[in-house]
Amino acid sequence: MQVLRKAAPRLLVLLAVAGCAIGPKYKRPQVEAAPEWRAPSKSEDSARTFFDSLASGRNLIAPPAAAQADTPSGAATVRRPDWRATYESRALDAQTRLSWAALIKDPALQALIDTAVHNNRDVRVAIATIAEFRAEYGVSKGAFFPQVNGVVNAGREKVQILPGQSISFNVVQITANLQWELDFWGRLRRNSQAARAEYLSSEEGRRSVILTLVSDVATGYLQLRELDLDLAISQRTLASRQETLKLALRRYQQGLISELDVRQFESEVANSAVAIADFQRQIAQQENALSVLVGHSPAPIARGQSLTEVLGTFVLPTELPAELIARRPDVRQAEEALVAANARVGASEAALLPTVTLSSQYGRQGDSFNQTFQKNGEIYQIFGGLSIPLFRGGALRNEVRASRARADQARFSYEQATLVARREAEDAFVGVRTSRDQAVAQQRQVDALRRAFDLANRRYQNGVSSYLEVLDAERNLFNSELALTQAQRQELVSGVQLYKALGGAWTDAPAGR
Repeated sequence: MQVLRKAAPRLLVLLAVAGCAIGPKYKRPQVEAAPEWRAPSKSEDSARTFFDSLASGRNLIAPPAAAQADTPSGAATVRRPDWRATYESRALDAQTRLSWAALIKDPALQALIDTAVHNNRDVRVAIATIAEFRAEYGVSKGAFFPQVNGVVNAGREKVQILPGQSISFNVVQITANLQWELDFWGRLRRNSQAARAEYLSSEEGRRSVILTLVSDVATGYLQLRELDLDLAISQRTLASRQETLKLALRRYQQGLISELDVRQFESEVANSAVAIADFQRQIAQQENALSVLVGHSPAPIARGQSLTEVLGTFVLPTELPAELIARRPDVRQAEEALVAANARVGASEAALLPTVTLSSQYGRQGDSFNQTFQKNGEIYQIFGGLSIPLFRGGALRNEVRASRARADQARFSYEQATLVARREAEDAFVGVRTSRDQAVAQQRQVDALRRAFDLANRRYQNGVSSYLEVLDAERNLFNSELALTQAQRQELVSGVQLYKALGGAWTDAPAGR
């Protein structure tokens, strides 16, 4: 023990010298990034006044009060909030966290996402992966400390003293052995830095899985609500066509129209029934897909607000700082992978240099267990070792080259992830700008075709027009209403895609730590 106390100051000097770490220090690559989002095209800007006039609900010809009263309640025009005033009143900066809960106001959808985040198997795999890399990081930190083992040896030895003379005796040793590598060149530190970066990368991987999951659940639920609305439109159209068929049958029995008219109306009734069956199939399949996402067997999905109700409270920001891309989990994950690869370069370079180790042994020895702890039974060893790699057939040099190549791969992957993130965000902003205009224009078409069908139906009942005019107006209205639900769903999905592209956070996500 006195020898250890005398050696302690020298050990402190060695540890102070071992403060350096060779290898490149990490520096984030310069990635080309425009300070602003891509501006709308000239044609898009030139049409802005027109689309705003459509959104204002201004009609070219005001319909009579009676016609307004006949408008089906389930197909009312969506009154959207003023996104400019709403957005400007709560301007966002680069540090703002985009919360999905602020975007998705449907309680049923929020409940679905909560369930999915906690039960989805991909999320659980990601959390288990975090536990693995956290443990690996702990393993790497353990290399900084002395490795101490307790050893008990017992046996019999025979030693030659002189030629032809030997002595045999029993030996019992109880020792504590210490092995300690002094991290002169930072090899252990670089390995620990790499393990920490891999651990943080797994954390970002979990966030990426949750971000994709929330987006998929939201998109799937909106598609389900679109199908529900399509089914309602088809059922309403079926009821309308059945009434028209009844009228045609009466007129046929009165000899006012031919059988051809009746068969045409009968065909349209069957066509509506076909659409109903198809939408019922799609609804069941969509419910099954959502069930798997939320982590349970296929079952019916609880509904909340209708598609038009959700759209009525939907506010999409049209301007956000470009710096938000850097917080996307896939971009952060790529950067942590680059940090790890950069640290591995330093570890491989340090392997070319001598390894300094300190080893010692201290314990008791005797010819039996009873004599092991006697006063004269103390034994110890203290060694300082220097291991110099002289020849490895070029293996160490090639490992350095390989680690540098992996660092280059990681850097290019990070740059590519940033470019892809930028492209997805730009696409999402284009979708935000144009999907709303498309839905507004489609709504105006539905309003016009609904009025045209009402006029054609009245003219037919009064014997002024033919059945072809009614059929044509009804087909156009049916197709336009289905297109409107698709446009409304796309307007909502564009918001979901925007939040995903900017790394929107689901605040109730379970922590991986």
